[in-house]
Amino acid sequence: MKKIFVLTSILLGGVLMVAAQTRIEKKVATKASGYSVTYSLPKTTLLINVEVTKTTCKAGPYYKYAEKYLGVADAIAEDRVNYELGKLTLTNKGVPDADNVYTVEFRAGTVAPYVYLTEDGLLCSINAEYVPPAPSVEKAAENEEASKSSSAVFTEELLMAGSVVRQAEVAAKQIFHIRESRMDILTGDSENLPPDGEAMKLVIKKLEDEEAALTRLFIGMCTKETSYYDITLVPQEDLEEEVLFRFSRKLGILDADDLGGEPVYISLKAIERAPVLDPKEAEKKAKLMKGLIYNVPGKAQIEIKSGLKTLYKGEIQVARFGTTESLAPVLFEDKKNPVKIFFYPETGAIKQIIQ
Repeated sequence: MKKIFVLTSILLGGVLMVAAQTRIEKKVATKASGYSVTYSLPKTTLLINVEVTKTTCKAGPYYKYAEKYLGVADAIAEDRVNYELGKLTLTNKGVPDADNVYTVEFRAGTVAPYVYLTEDGLLCSINAEYVPPAPSVEKAAENEEASKSSSAVFTEELLMAGSVVRQAEVAAKQIFHIRESRMDILTGDSENLPPDGEAMKLVIKKLEDEEAALTRLFIGMCTKETSYYDITLVPQEDLEEEVLFRFSRKLGILDADDLGGEPVYISLKAIERAPVLDPKEAEKKAKLMKGLIYNVPGKAQIEIKSGLKTLYKGEIQVARFGTTESLAPVLFEDKKNPVKIFFYPETGAIKQIIQ
């Protein structure tokens, strides 16, 4: 039976998302440990990361007069929140399988046998230093418009205006006055020009910020923030359009059983699967399994869809769809040239053998 867990974290615009780096431990096979090291083979866990962008729009207090004073016909007339599905990525994460724990034994006298394991006991390398892949870094989507306060633009004249209509009229006049002042500076017609180019940039930037803040009082303001949702899936068998989560443009990501959103489906089909052994074959193989036990994973095709739109499609290795094999103990007995082996800790498969 599959297990799905949803973890939510919100990242505002400009913040970096950094994947935690795997901690690696070196284990030396000493006399005290019987020249052996215990390790776990992983069971495949799929980590599905979903990017969701939340857009929050707020109407300005003078939205009714945006067209009259500024000629803007599409000003935001009411507050609203909208969610949009973004990029979806899938990675293979190995989790120790309690049913597949083994001990690799080295002969006494073997030259400095050592093993690199993850902190939870997954095999990374033997007789070779293991350097984990660099963590991924992804920049969240930046805000569409900075959520600066407009309070600084409420001048005494604007605050003293009695009605909303009068306030809108005063604010519009301030906007046009700022535009005229900026144009005079740029054309050199102003009586008080900034002393140098750097000062001019600062003055122009201040005028543009004031104009933008006043304009938001009419047309409103939209801001964006990006969230990332991690969904963990442990595949046991094939899946045919299983509901992974639900999504609502008004509410965002929802649990699979929450009918407030449209379903997002996942299909998983084994395309490379190890043959099932009969009891006699399985018993014979078990007797031959000596030395280092490792995974030969199978492969599955995965597709994630929302309606007719495909959000993700690809292939991934799945330990459960494969089998286990072993490397003979004699492989580790060469004192002059100890064999070096690298593994994929997320699948338990051999990556490289150097002899």
